[in-house]
Amino acid sequence: MVRRYELTDGQWGLVKEALPENGRRGGQWRDHRTVLNGVLWALHTGAQWREVPDRCGP
Repeated sequence: MVRRYELTDGQWGLVKEALPENGRRGGQWRDHRTVLNGVLWALHTGAQWREVPDRCGP
């Protein structure tokens, strides 16, 4: 189920190729889709970063 303000599978398919791969040496990133959903949520609601839902990662 896609929640409000989150990327659908079709939208994710359009942007995922533009993002760097994860899994190389060094620090690992969070899942890009999760982070983008958090950014979109914060931009749409106008909330502060600390108010982003836990499902969007730390």
